[in-house]
Amino acid sequence: LLNSRCFCLLKNGVGLVIFFLCAYVPKTEAGHCRWAEVLKDLERIKTSKDIDVSLYTANADEDVKCQELVMRCFFLETAVIIQECRIKNCSKTQDVWNIWKNGNESFEKNKLTSTKSAKCKECEEYEEKNFTEFVQNFVKVIQRDCK
Repeated sequence: LLNSRCFCLLKNGVGLVIFFLCAYVPKTEAGHCRWAEVLKDLERIKTSKDIDVSLYTANADEDVKCQELVMRCFFLETAVIIQECRIKNCSKTQDVWNIWKNGNESFEKNKLTSTKSAKCKECEEYEEKNFTEFVQNFVKVIQRDCK
């Protein structure tokens, strides 16, 4: 029975194409965004009421040439949130820690290196914003990078 129905599709070219597309597409969707895990954790912490800190917050519409530096700024500021959570014993400490850890792992794996454009700002040059605005901009920057 298997020989007659399933394998006959694999014998012709169309069947092979369909087979490989079905096997390949789910993997590309899952691996599309290297920041997917960070996005999940940002969703978990965005409504946290016990994180009250001002953070240097890059603009979501920064020049594309500055994208890596903007991402690094967000992850550096995540370390500030971790310190704040340690002091205040935040309920979302583990999620914040995961964001920092996953971000650093992604930078390491991808050996990201960018040449700094004259247009790019240092983290401390960005305006300080509250936690909610920081998370909103962080999500926007990640979504822009994942398109």
